Amino acid sequence: MKLRITLLLLLLAGCWNYAAGQTTRREVLEDIRRTGGIYYAYPADTMVQTPPPAGYRPFYISHYGRHGSRWLTTDRQYLDALETFRQADEAGKLTPLGENVYERLQRIWEDARGRTGDLSPLGTQQHRDIAARMYRSFPEVFQGDRTIHSQSTPVVRCVLSMSAFDERLKELNPSLRITRDAYARDLAYMNHYDERSRHWMRDPDAAWRPEYEAFRERHIRPARLTALLFNDPHYVRRHIDSRSLMYDLFRIASSLQNVDLEVTLYDLFEPEELFDLWQVGNYTRYVTNGPAAVNGGMIPDNAKPLLRNFLDRADEALKADTVAATLRFGHDVNLMPLTALLEFEGYDTAVADPDEFYRVWSDYIVSPMAANVQWIFFRSDDSDDVLVKFLVNEKEASIPIPTDVAPYYHWRDVERFYRAKLDRTADGPQERPQSEVTRAAAVR
Repeated sequence: MKLRITLLLLLLAGCWNYAAGQTTRREVLEDIRRTGGIYYAYPADTMVQTPPPAGYRPFYISHYGRHGSRWLTTDRQYLDALETFRQADEAGKLTPLGENVYERLQRIWEDARGRTGDLSPLGTQQHRDIAARMYRSFPEVFQGDRTIHSQSTPVVRCVLSMSAFDERLKELNPSLRITRDAYARDLAYMNHYDERSRHWMRDPDAAWRPEYEAFRERHIRPARLTALLFNDPHYVRRHIDSRSLMYDLFRIASSLQNVDLEVTLYDLFEPEELFDLWQVGNYTRYVTNGPAAVNGGMIPDNAKPLLRNFLDRADEALKADTVAATLRFGHDVNLMPLTALLEFEGYDTAVADPDEFYRVWSDYIVSPMAANVQWIFFRSDDSDDVLVKFLVNEKEASIPIPTDVAPYYHWRDVERFYRAKLDRTADGPQERPQSEVTRAAAVR
């Protein structure tokens, strides 16, 4: 089994070297693990840094990172599929492949039992590696006994991600002074979603849902899969929600890349099925966590408290030479709105046509496990002009303001640009009449 998985991934693996907003079907399927979306394990590519202008050196880093790889977040995400197979097995309705998949699901659940939502060993290693690359890319920041302020949401996988990151920096320079916080009161900016957004995301009657349900129905086609797993089509029609089962198996398959278990479920799916299943998850995240036109900018606006914290902490660091870095550890649902609000190239594109969503915005590019945003600050002894550059998942990113030193920006221009954004309010969802939404869904 191990050899089979390894060969499968080697044959389909590709380089993750493109920006958000340029996704094609071919690029997604170059490595089928990408179809996992937010379950895509952080790709450890070689990161090339453009040297700063002559005389400039890094002195401060501001960061927000998603927790590292984990198991699925709830028991139900495993048990719903397992229960479907248990009942079919008792009824004698499983094919030989179905019996084999049932055995695999039992192994998967035994590994996950009591660890749902927890950081996996791979998640720990991801943050240790990102910390080491940060240290080696910008060594001047971490010299001597400078101070690092670290904070996390009070969720164990995030706290452990913070600890892994800090521990690696401390190993590289034991003189660093590192503070660690995980206070609920900091959720006001570390994990902010206003009530209007929460209601719109969860409301079963929201105007975006009929179009989504039609999209889901077109893109989850379980007939081939259920015919392989179950020996009685009448039993399937009467007792199994085939679309939900297919998506549950896909989600479990996607999550396995994050844990140390020599089991795969990817062999159950055709490449086109994986691509379509990925689009369904990408749809919901683009609409409810990203810059989709239908949310009218309301979702990215939820990152404004976090942006304000970035700006305020940077101003403080510019005045205090003792602060080396501000490190924050949270979740994908905060990182995705942040990248859109910051208007990184390709991460803030808003379109209305669901069939175009994946072309302009891909969740596995924006927020794989351990995804991160870094602001790197530079200064020179010969000038008062502070420069900053932006990294998304350790790759240089551009923002829509003029600069004569790209990919670096003058801090005074950056701060002015982002402070102005804090003063603007998004229009919010542009809800179309129900009849128009239903009609649009019907013709797709």
